[in-house]
Amino acid sequence: RCGMRTTKCQLLVTSLCVMLLGLSIATLSTVAHYGLRFTLISNVSLDSNAYKVIHYSAFYFGICLSMTLILAALLSSAATVRESQCLTAMGFFCFALAFCGLIPAACWRYTHSTEVEDSMMDVYDFVYEEVRRNTSSFRRHELTAIHEAFLCCGKHSPFGDATDVENTTCPPNQVHNEGQDCLLEIQDFLKKHMDFVFSLLGIAIGFTVYGMFLTSFLWFSIHFSSNLYRKGKYTLR
Repeated sequence: RCGMRTTKCQLLVTSLCVMLLGLSIATLSTVAHYGLRFTLISNVSLDSNAYKVIHYSAFYFGICLSMTLILAALLSSAATVRESQCLTAMGFFCFALAFCGLIPAACWRYTHSTEVEDSMMDVYDFVYEEVRRNTSSFRRHELTAIHEAFLCCGKHSPFGDATDVENTTCPPNQVHNEGQDCLLEIQDFLKKHMDFVFSLLGIAIGFTVYGMFLTSFLWFSIHFSSNLYRKGKYTLR
């Protein structure tokens, strides 16, 4: 019973942390989907570009993963309070389901570390070249919006001179090499964002593994404890 009490306390703390992780992933997915910078790039990207697919896939995956983690935390908490084998088994299943989703996500982040970055910069290159070739293009407004959102100014020339694109689409204080190169700014922004996502995935994987261990231990503890309570209470007729 002492070991069961310790396991229950640990599982309650783990469930609280997992619930916070689930809420964090849901918040991050929503911000990444509806955030100004990501939305701008998604709206101007072509169907042939992979960014739009990644944009929507990451959002739906993040929401599903967060719901699974929150459900696992709620079931584990209820199982701990009620000492229910059924709820404990369901909590273990939700932890295992979340784990099966987290591992491919972490592997994809590791093996496709530059795919999001490349597709995002390809979108900017496309819009920039469209504006450069045709100054009356409607892409001018989109490029201006990107410059204002990322606080950057075009692509710096090796000769150090601003082109007509920068002069007409950059904020006044960003022109004449005062602003950051947009390709570098996009690269730096995505690196920070993806590093945070990878760290959050690593923490979530650790807690899901620990949650599976605790729920399985609690299930066996409840099972053998109930058998011990029945021991010696049978009457032969």
